[in-house]
Amino acid sequence: MPPTEHSSRQYEQDLEAIRSRVLQMGGMVEKQFFDAMACFRTLDAREASRIIAADLEVNQMEVALDDTCSHLIVKRQPAANDLRTVMATIKVITDLERIGDEATKIARAALAIQQRGMTPIAHEDIVRVMGASAGQMLHGALDAFARLDMKQATRLIIEDEKIDNEFRTVMRNLITYMMEDPRTISASLDTLWVAKAIERIGDHSKNIAEYVVYIVEGKDIRHTDYASQQTAV
Repeated sequence: MPPTEHSSRQYEQDLEAIRSRVLQMGGMVEKQFFDAMACFRTLDAREASRIIAADLEVNQMEVALDDTCSHLIVKRQPAANDLRTVMATIKVITDLERIGDEATKIARAALAIQQRGMTPIAHEDIVRVMGASAGQMLHGALDAFARLDMKQATRLIIEDEKIDNEFRTVMRNLITYMMEDPRTISASLDTLWVAKAIERIGDHSKNIAEYVVYIVEGKDIRHTDYASQQTAV
């Protein structure tokens, strides 16, 4: 039986309610990341512990949203484009939860440095610049998802390579730093874990942008050279 106008309108309302909650989750995760980066700068142990504890709320929101999406599929039985939107939204939720996990890792690294009585090493500034790039990318990905903006999503997919390059630079610098002064190994490793977490946040933001392309165009561009193709155009 084809869906009635009423059921179609109700489905749209249900989907919009889910989208609003996903964006709310995105805002929570974005704040968690920025707070973690600030904590890495200040080495505030109390703030680090708060950020780590706050991850539980993000995890609970992921479970609740997954359940809501599953019920929507069963209840409304969306087809074609509608089903694609719901499935992509579920994947966005997963990536947001993982961004929260990475932010927690940054807070844990800051706590570890503080507990050892160390000060951040010289390469902290480079890591903060990298964090700013990833933060802009995350914000842009959430905005692209909210507006289903293909152009912005494509731009973010291309920009992910910038963060990857920044991570490789940080890694090379830290390895050299540790070789020159073994006393810095512990703090350097903690800083490297922070840089890796930031790089992964860039990857998850890129994933969200890829899901926008999937929703709008129906193309699954994961594991393709989509960014290179767009750069060449």
